[in-house]
Amino acid sequence: MAKLIYVTNVSLDGYIEDERGAFDWFPIGDEVFAFHTDLLRSVGTFLYGRRLYEAMAVWETNAALAAQSDLMADFASAWQAASKVVYSTTLAAVSTADTRLERRFDPAAVHELKATASSDLTVGGANLATQAFKAGLVDECQLIILPIVVGGGKPGLPTGIRADLELLDERRFRNGVVHLRYRPLTVNDSPVRSPALA
Repeated sequence: MAKLIYVTNVSLDGYIEDERGAFDWFPIGDEVFAFHTDLLRSVGTFLYGRRLYEAMAVWETNAALAAQSDLMADFASAWQAASKVVYSTTLAAVSTADTRLERRFDPAAVHELKATASSDLTVGGANLATQAFKAGLVDECQLIILPIVVGGGKPGLPTGIRADLELLDERRFRNGVVHLRYRPLTVNDSPVRSPALA
């Protein structure tokens, strides 16, 4: 069975967006960018919430990005090669190839997707990841931690649940970024309701 991996960039204090809704705090550098590309290349399907999908779709819809450098062209190629599933109740249509729009997150359907996939899947977007964690579908959690404290915003990890994790691997980059790879051991749900999809 393929793994479902939650991958996110996060500040040192645990946020994927600051209080303005931005994540433009720090240039990640070529070494980290190439690492992201290698990670994308190993994945066959991306599961996205609406906001993250719209942010990432430019890697297919804006050819000028790939034209900027070989690194960016490699990233665009890796992103375009994977299938995408976008979960949203408000998005009218998708703008990229090999992309399916779903109106609700169905844990049984994702479990079936894992069972039939030939390569791993990633889940992106904090709200969507929370639902995947609560359903016990996340097999790995990979955090790319940037060396900055932003003081508040949107948490990168689920709130309202407790998850015990086992550290599988770590990597330090020259610019201070750290990659941590964990395997969830248990997830204990709380009465907190799952966030709605956008």
